[in-house]
Amino acid sequence: MSSTELSGTRAAAAAAVAPTVSAVRVAEGEDLRSVELPGLTLTVRSRPGADEGLAPALLVHGLGGSSQNWSALMPLLADVVDGDAVDLPGFGDSPPPDDGDYSVTGHARAVIRLLDAERRGPVHLFGNSLGGAVATRVAAVRPDLVHTLTLISPALPEIRVQRPAVPTGLLALPGVASLFARLTREWTAEQRTRGVMALCYGDPARVSEEAFRHAVAEMERRLELPYFWDAMTRSARGIVDAYTLGGQHGLWRQAERVLAPTLLVYGGRDQLVSYRMARRASAAFRDSRLLTLPDAGHVAMMEYPETIAQAFRELLDERGRS
Repeated sequence: MSSTELSGTRAAAAAAVAPTVSAVRVAEGEDLRSVELPGLTLTVRSRPGADEGLAPALLVHGLGGSSQNWSALMPLLADVVDGDAVDLPGFGDSPPPDDGDYSVTGHARAVIRLLDAERRGPVHLFGNSLGGAVATRVAAVRPDLVHTLTLISPALPEIRVQRPAVPTGLLALPGVASLFARLTREWTAEQRTRGVMALCYGDPARVSEEAFRHAVAEMERRLELPYFWDAMTRSARGIVDAYTLGGQHGLWRQAERVLAPTLLVYGGRDQLVSYRMARRASAAFRDSRLLTLPDAGHVAMMEYPETIAQAFRELLDERGRS
């Protein structure tokens, strides 16, 4: 198992504030690396391709998630892509950005800077939820960086937000996150994990005992981070702000500008992104294919990784695996 290290004063500050934070889990076959950029440090989880010369892929998680959200899907794609999954600033093992920018644009800028710095583009870009909004913005403003786009329950603006998604939006309001933290301070990591899975999975019973134990351990680790609630709050605010943004910078307008072939995945039991948005997304992305999974929730790549891998392979076959 490899690990990432913060350098210089950042490492000293992190150790002083949170000396007991446990290590991030790395599955067999994965590697972690730390990418240092001016004012930004990103942790990247890699699943190297089975052969040299495979096209690169970059996978972007959703709100409250991390690169571990892609650990079930990445090995299924290892014979067709060279996979990287990024921890967005303030999530997973990536520390907060120096400028405190957790907006959708800020996260998209971090992804672009990573791809430019490592000269990885163009990539097969994947995004889930918040990561889907981020990936949409990247594909719209930097088409040179994106071969194909795969969006799983992307957080694109909805007029009628589903009721279970309302608390996420409320996190954006001043004081709500700190109030919630106080009200739930007696909750165990196991209770929190069960709550998240009930919200995000179509059927939480599909989660194995081993996967649940790993999720609880990760929840415990995150709760030790001094910036956990700040990253959640500001990123939630970033989603709300992006939903209200109009004109050329609106996410639906940017979706219409995406040139890359796009695979859209929607779950019929998704409590956070409405199943009914699938039709609108299919119309907005000019070169799109739609995969609907009636029994999936918000994180279909964790519930049905084989189905999504097969759909992605079909997308590659359509464009000659370029």
